[in-house]
Amino acid sequence: MIPSPYLLYLGHSTDPVGIKTSRGLAVFRRDACVGEFRYDDCPFTLDLPRMTMAEGAAAGARTLVLGIANSGGTMGDDLIADAAAALEAGMNIAAGLHQRLRDVPRLAALAEERGLQLFDVRDPPADLIVGTGYARTGHRLLTVGTDCSVGKMYTTIALTQALQARGVIASFRATGQTGILIAGSGVPVDAVVADFISGAIEQLAPARGDGGWDVIEGQGSLYHPSFAGVSTGLLHGAQPEAIVLCDDPVRRHMRGIPGRKLPGIKECLEMNLQVARLTSPAVRAVGICLNTSAMDLETARALCDATADEQGLPCTDPMRFGVEGVIDRLLQ
Repeated sequence: MIPSPYLLYLGHSTDPVGIKTSRGLAVFRRDACVGEFRYDDCPFTLDLPRMTMAEGAAAGARTLVLGIANSGGTMGDDLIADAAAALEAGMNIAAGLHQRLRDVPRLAALAEERGLQLFDVRDPPADLIVGTGYARTGHRLLTVGTDCSVGKMYTTIALTQALQARGVIASFRATGQTGILIAGSGVPVDAVVADFISGAIEQLAPARGDGGWDVIEGQGSLYHPSFAGVSTGLLHGAQPEAIVLCDDPVRRHMRGIPGRKLPGIKECLEMNLQVARLTSPAVRAVGICLNTSAMDLETARALCDATADEQGLPCTDPMRFGVEGVIDRLLQ
């Protein structure tokens, strides 16, 4: 387990989607966060106290979480310097980037010298298996998306909590760095060798006989040229009984690929169902979740209602309007 409380890193970030890990922890593990570290050129805040490294350590932070992401998941010189400053202040470091903390000589030497730890969240388990697609018992729901970073993790957690509130046994199964930091466990599926993706998800959500649900966090999109492989492996390994589609209605192009449009909701739902049927022939769609954070409340509500009418499925923003309609459809 990564020692808490946390100081959350924003640094010089100017991409609102790129700080999703720090933001996710601020939303779902706020009680474990003492503050945020950011520079004056960062326009964002998590509404936590702004602190220096020394102030964060003095406030009790035991770990600096480098909760940012960039294309390729690398660490620049400024990020390494900030991580070194945190170690010098007495904090451990946690990161979910593809470039490992332990592979940076300066950080590895400082951590060893000061008796501190480096937590590389994107390390897949060592005992992964190749998936088989054989039928297994238990209820499983997978969130899918029209693009990456459209709210799949938020939706997965909201659905898990809503099931639990109704007295239904439910487990959040994390597959990305943010979800793993929130849940304390999971499989960083985008760091798994391609042959083992479906098997990793079969292990993450194995057969269960207690009537409960595994609610599995989706990744990427079948329509994103960079990440469709991971999305496909998740669909096959999850063997979902149900899927929920997530979408950002104000996004104008695929993340990181200007000029490439997002698919329509109906088109994307049909494709995900078709791919999922390889291992789960009876899979069904039970809802649509929109990230309407950039819209006013009235416009957001009207869009959810219109989308529900068009698609014949419950549609909501899980953070603004809850997910009760989706849960109703799921448990029918």
